[in-house]
Amino acid sequence: MSAVPLTNQNDLPLTSGQTMKASVLCDVNRLEVRDIPRPVISPYEVLIRVAAVGLCGTDVHIFAGHANYNTNEYGQPIPLALQPQILGHEITGVVEQAGSAIGDLREGDRVVVDQGLNCVSRRREILCEYCRTENSHQCEFYREHGITGLPGGLAEFIAVPAVNAIKINAPLEVSTAALVEPLGCIIHSSDMVAKSQTRHAVRAERAERRVRNVLICGAGPAGLLFTQYLRNVLGYEGLLFVSDPNECKRQLAKSLGADEVIDPVKSDLVEVVHEHTGGKGVEYLIEASGSGDVFRSMPGLIRKQATVLLYGHGHAGTDLSVLSSILFKEPVLVSSVGASGGFEKDGRPVAYTRALNLIEQKRIDIAPLLTHCYTSFADVEQALSNDIHTEDYVKGVVVLGSL
Repeated sequence: MSAVPLTNQNDLPLTSGQTMKASVLCDVNRLEVRDIPRPVISPYEVLIRVAAVGLCGTDVHIFAGHANYNTNEYGQPIPLALQPQILGHEITGVVEQAGSAIGDLREGDRVVVDQGLNCVSRRREILCEYCRTENSHQCEFYREHGITGLPGGLAEFIAVPAVNAIKINAPLEVSTAALVEPLGCIIHSSDMVAKSQTRHAVRAERAERRVRNVLICGAGPAGLLFTQYLRNVLGYEGLLFVSDPNECKRQLAKSLGADEVIDPVKSDLVEVVHEHTGGKGVEYLIEASGSGDVFRSMPGLIRKQATVLLYGHGHAGTDLSVLSSILFKEPVLVSSVGASGGFEKDGRPVAYTRALNLIEQKRIDIAPLLTHCYTSFADVEQALSNDIHTEDYVKGVVVLGSL
């Protein structure tokens, strides 16, 4: 079985005389702890000793064989047997070594990692149209550590361009710092909605154009972060519904700012929403569950010309004919992916910088979301195959060291 390929920012294979431990996905539903070559950095990269990695739904999809984003030049998935993968894209750690051309990071600095490689990361003289317009996640040359085949954070070390490492300036627990990436995704999604031409907006100046009712479908990490972002960052003061079949997650949502939490299994979601909105439905619906049933219910949940943010993934088993009834209401459908955005003057990603600042300022509380902590690569298979599906699971983090 072939080894996991190690690459630098230009995706060129590297060799190293030293080895490190890593959790390697060598087949569907099968992880192995292996000794693999330790990365070698270029003058513009940093070598990071991984301290913590958040486990994401994307990791679960890849692990279970529902998705494989490591593709060849024709867009065809490359089998794991041919190219095993190292997962993990929610990464924080400590700089072990800084490249000779790096002046703003040094050994011992605590950092969070933007796992995506784009035009700025690759030091391209001419940026593609997406990087020029603050849509870095859609970069024409985009690849991701832990998702598209580049080695991820479930290893002792990872090498990334220095501009992909954002320095931590406040005392933070490692598990907390690992959630900068998912919060960055929430920020990007909310920015996409704000930029859209919608009938209603959270911060609309005119009262009649202001969002008064929001429904978040799904109270996983994303739904809970959306709840806090709406209340604590955007200053939303209207009615906030959160729907989820899990009692633990519903109570978390309530404690973090939801007005009404709804069990869509035991209650008629449409009926509850209509009862509280005078029969009109919500102006803003955030789909963060990945459940196809939400699309079936959507025509009854939204008012005419509402905004619908499509954030969740999955929706298996859904007949797309349900879109017909949705489209009659002329909603604005907004989709987003990743912690995309523009760049700071030093080349670092704006979305990650904003997310880290919000956590450091304690405007977003990460601790309530963290229900499972793992301290060994050997624990990851159990986490992705079983724990993530249990009733008390909200978010798991693999902690390998300290900051």
